[in-house]
Amino acid sequence: MKKFFLVLLCFLSAHFTHAQDNASKPKINWMTLEQAFQAIQKEPRKIVIDVYTGWCGWCKVMDQKTFTDPKVIEFINQKYYAVKLDAEQKEDITIGTQKFVWQNGYNQAGVQLLQGKMSFPTIVYLDEKFNMIQPVPGYQDALQFHQIITYFGDNHYKKGEWDKYQKDVYPKQYGSTK
Repeated sequence: MKKFFLVLLCFLSAHFTHAQDNASKPKINWMTLEQAFQAIQKEPRKIVIDVYTGWCGWCKVMDQKTFTDPKVIEFINQKYYAVKLDAEQKEDITIGTQKFVWQNGYNQAGVQLLQGKMSFPTIVYLDEKFNMIQPVPGYQDALQFHQIITYFGDNHYKKGEWDKYQKDVYPKQYGSTK
């Protein structure tokens, strides 16, 4: 009986320590599309939208690997309002006076953001006035994603081409590309 309680105590201690470690790790401050729209009315920022589905395997990999990277978390939380949008969400989404409904398997907000190209995951970038900058489809590892969020987040997209930014500007300003 003593062994049982000792094993139980060790297990609970390890579980509690692991839970505390996960709770103390920084995370992206995700919000809904409606919350982001409200937030830019008070404090304008760019918006990054992770458009995903529950069945998308690469979406889950991005959740586990890309969105947990400390550099990604820090930059997103500093420069963007981050939105998670399930493209198959059945609940209506209301942005200002416009209502987006579920139709033909998708919420029409997702359809509009992806410009009808239903590919998952897709990360959509909006400017401070809720205007489209660009959707970027496909899985991105932490480095690729960091390059893209800095390109849009620090307005490098207004100054020069992506290839030059990725090759010359990013390594000098943000660190290695490896």
